[in-house]
Order: sequence, then structure tokens, then C-alpha cells
Amino acid sequence: MVITLTPDLENALAERARKLGTTPETLALDSLRERFVPTPLPKLQGTMADYLKDFIGVLHSSEFVKGGAQMSVDTGKKFAAIVYKKHREQQKRR
Repeated sequence: MVITLTPDLENALAERARKLGTTPETLALDSLRERFVPTPLPKLQGTMADYLKDFIGVLHSSEFVKGGAQMSVDTGKKFAAIVYKKHREQQKRR
């Protein structure tokens, strides 16, 4: 296959390749490969929990806030209050 590049693409490709220390041909092939040839995902050993075990933890908010943070209490009302406050702030700016 032969692909004819327009002058603007050829110049951009050459400039980028120069900055990356490679050839325009290699850069074009790598770019096309990245775009059109999917990279297979690595095979995981075990479960997702096993894979993420170093990033998952449990804490109780009472360790940081007296009586606990109560973050799951009235979440709908808290969200509505935040949205209302932002709306009011935007109205004041107009």
C-alpha cells in the first residue's frame, strides 16, 4: 500500500519525528498501529480483588471524625443543597 501525504501532513510528521528522535516512517507506522491494531489486555491471575488488593482498604470514619462522618445519611438532601447553592451563586454573578 502506498499512501500519499499532503504537504502539511508530511511536514507535521517529519517535525514530530525529528523531535522524538525517530524517522517519519517509523512514527507513521507506530501511530497507525496504535490507532488500528488493538493491544491485547494482559491476562489477570486471580480475581479483580486480588489484582487491586494493594489499592483497596476499609476504614471507619469515626477514626477521623468524632461520631463518624455520617456520609450516607440524607445524601439526596445534601446533593440538592449543593446544587441549589451553586445555582444561587450563578444567579448572583449574572
